[in-house]
Amino acid sequence: MKEIALSRSARALPAWAILFAVLCMLLVSPVSHAAEAAPTVDKGDVAWMLTSTLLVLLMTVPGLALFYGGLVRSKNVLSILMQVMTVFSMIVVLWVIYGYTLAFNGGNAFIGNLDKLFLKGVTKDSLAATFTTGVALPEYVFVVFQSTFAGITGALIVGAFAERMRFRAVLVFCALWFTFAYLPIAHMVWYGPDGFMFAKGALDFAGGTVVHINAGIAGLVGAYFVGPRLGLGRESMKPHNVTFTMVGAAILWVGWFGFNAGSNLESNAGAALAFINTLVATAAAVLVWLLIEAVHKGKPSMVGGASGAVAGLVAITPACGTVGPMGSIAIGAAASLACVWGVTGLKKLLRADDALDVFGVHGVGGIVGALLTGVFSAPMLGGTGYGSGNSTMLQQVGVQALGVGVTLVWSGVVSVIAYLVVKLIFGLRVSAEAEREGLDITSHGESAYEG
Repeated sequence: MKEIALSRSARALPAWAILFAVLCMLLVSPVSHAAEAAPTVDKGDVAWMLTSTLLVLLMTVPGLALFYGGLVRSKNVLSILMQVMTVFSMIVVLWVIYGYTLAFNGGNAFIGNLDKLFLKGVTKDSLAATFTTGVALPEYVFVVFQSTFAGITGALIVGAFAERMRFRAVLVFCALWFTFAYLPIAHMVWYGPDGFMFAKGALDFAGGTVVHINAGIAGLVGAYFVGPRLGLGRESMKPHNVTFTMVGAAILWVGWFGFNAGSNLESNAGAALAFINTLVATAAAVLVWLLIEAVHKGKPSMVGGASGAVAGLVAITPACGTVGPMGSIAIGAAASLACVWGVTGLKKLLRADDALDVFGVHGVGGIVGALLTGVFSAPMLGGTGYGSGNSTMLQQVGVQALGVGVTLVWSGVVSVIAYLVVKLIFGLRVSAEAEREGLDITSHGESAYEG
């Protein structure tokens, strides 16, 4: 009866009242439609992100593989190339099976959920958010871009125990570490708004904690567990092909523009800022490393120049989207200085055979970069501002230090447990005879050089 009464009342309204109501609906309707408009997907953003993904792949295979391959002895070059390529490939597969959902989907402050296991619900039409409200990417683009980050992080670790670890032990350790260290750290730092460090306003634009400190501490723990190479300190263990190392470092530098500028998720001024910072920080680090060598050794070396480039790239990674170019030069220079000490003085203090200086460069450089991000992101120093909830430099540096500490402890503990599990199942190290002959022949039945 109430509906009938309302209907009769409406028919009794004068024509001018009905016309007025219709006009009001027409005026209000576009506003409500605008509020409900679907996010925009820009073809330029998509093209840039797919290109960035390819650049990160280039960083790993062949960039990192050649960089590491040149630093080992000739009898082990194929083994390190195999480890880099295989670890990367394995983690990319694990990423799409369960890694993506645990890192970037729901859950709590420390880990995501399994709602997107096997990429359930991810389709050509599903979208991933960017840093701009109303602008999105196809979710497949974000999934594949982040898969390369996970892959290279695992591959970085293998340099620490190069030339003496069983191939299957490397793979099982990296799978365990990826699951219980990389995924939680990625979720805590990058998943907003709920991630533990994200909620505290931690700044890590492209992976200073998630990638470099994370991998660095895992490598250092591995160097302790696997033990030093046979003959260390008595036999020559010089790099067998410095040309490989230089070419690898150059490819890393090129690929790192996808790593850093791609982390902007859009092709705009933010990507340009990350791009120029990646360029100048690395250049500054190269110059400082060579200057230190020239002063202390009398001659600058190509290995030093390549190491300086990587140190600068590592350090600017967390800061590249929030500091200015002058700040990035300072970060690159400071990181180079710190990493020279990391691969010399600190390495001796730690008494660990970190063969290819994973912690000395990636760990130390990542720590320096993470802390200085809190300094040079300050607007008065040319930065774009602090993280959410932080209003002073001291607050931001404190949050950055917390992120460093959480990463070192979490990844360190997971690494200890994972190495113990692998040691119990397979054993970590090849036999002394196999190590002396070289892993190329004994683990893979091949030789890089004939004759």
